[in-house]
Amino acid sequence: MKKPLVSVIMPAFNAAGFIEAAVTSVISQSYSNWELFIIEDASNDKTFQIIETLSTEDARIKILRNNENCGAGVSRNKGIKAARGDYIAFLDADDLWKPKKLEIQLKIMQEQSAAVCFSSYVQIDEQGTSRHELIEALPVLTYKKLLKSNYLGNLTGIYNVEKIGKIYAPNIRKRQDWALWLEALKKDGAAIGVQQPLAEYRVRKGSISRNKFKMLRYNFNIYRQVLKFSFLKSSWWLLIFLKEHFFVKSKQKKPL
Repeated sequence: MKKPLVSVIMPAFNAAGFIEAAVTSVISQSYSNWELFIIEDASNDKTFQIIETLSTEDARIKILRNNENCGAGVSRNKGIKAARGDYIAFLDADDLWKPKKLEIQLKIMQEQSAAVCFSSYVQIDEQGTSRHELIEALPVLTYKKLLKSNYLGNLTGIYNVEKIGKIYAPNIRKRQDWALWLEALKKDGAAIGVQQPLAEYRVRKGSISRNKFKMLRYNFNIYRQVLKFSFLKSSWWLLIFLKEHFFVKSKQKKPL
């Protein structure tokens, strides 16, 4: 029986310092039936030269190029459109997967007939050193729970194309990954969470997750512009988000 094909989507902009390690973590997967689309987003460093070399060494690696910088959301959508896989997964160019990430998730999804799956992950710093922090996945994540705060680490997410079709991100610069998973769970209802950490998230200086004021603005835009809530409803959900993010979701972060 032929193994399902997994399409891995990796947007890349000025990622020369990290992308070889990210790609290597895909190549090192115990599950080997994958294709990797790297969407080179008009970098001005050596990102393209690095991935060009990697693609000549492994035919499963495919490069798509943007003529101008479009952002992660547009780049991911370009990769999703080109993807031929039965499943679609995501990995940013500065993050890493554990070697059995795909194998474990696919097995669980097939056993439980799940359309969406994600996992716990650990945080590392810019140099790749552990921050000794685990972000624990909920065992089951519903659409309603995800609406309160983004509990699904994009670097761990994978969905079944046959079950829910291709899910694309909205054309916005920030938080489009949250919107994508909201759409996926709106179709399927719930995602299965793997408690074992299967990825490493690199915390970068100046990232949106570290800038709380910008995060609030972008989150409001998800409710108002993407989900089309009224201004009052969007404001109400932003208050729910604040409560969830600081008093509930914070409990998912555990010391290692």
